[in-house]
Amino acid sequence: MTEPIPVTRAVDHGTAKLMPDVDRARAWLLTVDGAPQSYVDLDEPTHLEFEYARRLGHVLDTVAEPGNPLDVLHLGGGALTLPRYVAATRPGSRQHVVEADRGLLDLVVTHLPLPKDAGIALHTADARSWLEAAPAGSADVLIADVFGGSRVPAHLTSLAYAREARRVLRPGGVYLANLADAAPFAFLRSQLATFAALFEELALIAEPAVLRGRRFGNAVLVASHDPVDTATLARLTASDAFPARVEHGAGLRRFTGTAAPVRDEDAVPSPRPPEGAFGIG
Repeated sequence: MTEPIPVTRAVDHGTAKLMPDVDRARAWLLTVDGAPQSYVDLDEPTHLEFEYARRLGHVLDTVAEPGNPLDVLHLGGGALTLPRYVAATRPGSRQHVVEADRGLLDLVVTHLPLPKDAGIALHTADARSWLEAAPAGSADVLIADVFGGSRVPAHLTSLAYAREARRVLRPGGVYLANLADAAPFAFLRSQLATFAALFEELALIAEPAVLRGRRFGNAVLVASHDPVDTATLARLTASDAFPARVEHGAGLRRFTGTAAPVRDEDAVPSPRPPEGAFGIG
């Protein structure tokens, strides 16, 4: 049997590399310009290697009865890890993936093909432009995992963007975002303030060391009009290899502090991670 070999290709926004995992027969790590972006196990699509992806998966597992299909909009594609997860755990789901980098999508679907009849439609477009044109009330879940290099683009952080996300979600729909920041959390707090202005319920999932300001890291934002099942999420995230904490209610409001919602004209990208930081995007 031929051993898999790394694949390197210039894509629209950098240099992408697919590297096989020596410990898992058909598993691959995707990097762009050296930064880890996604991990996929073709034989076990429910395996979520990255901690932030597992946290997103935990939320996806709790937003509806197990196995029930969902309409999911993914902003940001990577190696299509979460669309594969939803297709495996919720058969019959209809999913749209919006990825700005056509070269990256071509690389992924060529070397890491999607299952037949997975119900996953791929679109090459700017995430916000596509969102603004999407039908109102067309998604049960909207997942934003968009990084330009290693930073969340500024135009995906504003009140106007959040308003479009709310419009596209159905009643009871849930918005999820993979964000990254470090103390003093100016970016993360501004995102909490922005979504709190439009959604009644918020939760934030992150490692305690990140929330205490000890290091740079990922945080998953959950926004909904209906109550979030924070008790189940807390149990699931606490049992991970790298346990996380679920902040909500008064504690999350204290964390947000006096941060104000972000206007388009004031929007900035998320901070650049320090050298050697792992696991964004």
